Amino acid sequence: MEAITNSYLASLERHRKVFAIMEQYQQQSLLLLQACQETLDKGGKVIWFGNGGSAADSQHLAAEFVVRYKNERGPLASIALTTDTSILTAHANDYHFDTVFERQVQALCKPEDLVIGLTTSGTSANINLALEAANKIGAYTVALTGRDGGKVKDIVRLPIIIANDETARIQEAHMFIGHWLCEAVDMLVAEKS
Repeated sequence: MEAITNSYLASLERHRKVFAIMEQYQQQSLLLLQACQETLDKGGKVIWFGNGGSAADSQHLAAEFVVRYKNERGPLASIALTTDTSILTAHANDYHFDTVFERQVQALCKPEDLVIGLTTSGTSANINLALEAANKIGAYTVALTGRDGGKVKDIVRLPIIIANDETARIQEAHMFIGHWLCEAVDMLVAEKS
């Protein structure tokens, strides 16, 4: 029982260490906000995708845009590519899971869109191929990633690399940035109203 009690505090301490350095990502987060604002102003949409927990985070953040974050406002164009089980399973069965998001980007993405891939390692083939496809279309590409950034840091226009090796802590940092983005977008929408 002592080990379990200690694990709680140890996990909290690892969380605090990540959040102690979050200030260093402010400038990159402001660039993300600017890209988001420009996308929405041009009539584009924000496209999110990731694997596992990052898939859930993608869906969560897309929902905050379409429904609302804190403030009452109209819906904002956003979609998570992880939510259509028929597309995901048909593509994985007929082709390969590495190209499951790439195919959706090719079908849905426009040059005015913002495409955000979440990958804690930066090495997920399905994320990287989709971001390469978005680049070919001319969309603005962003990676929320971790560790050393992996391959994805060289693919996207804006890599936000959380300097940590623990998946859970990286994902917590990604969600902090995502929630802040939602809050900041709400503030911009309120200013325009």
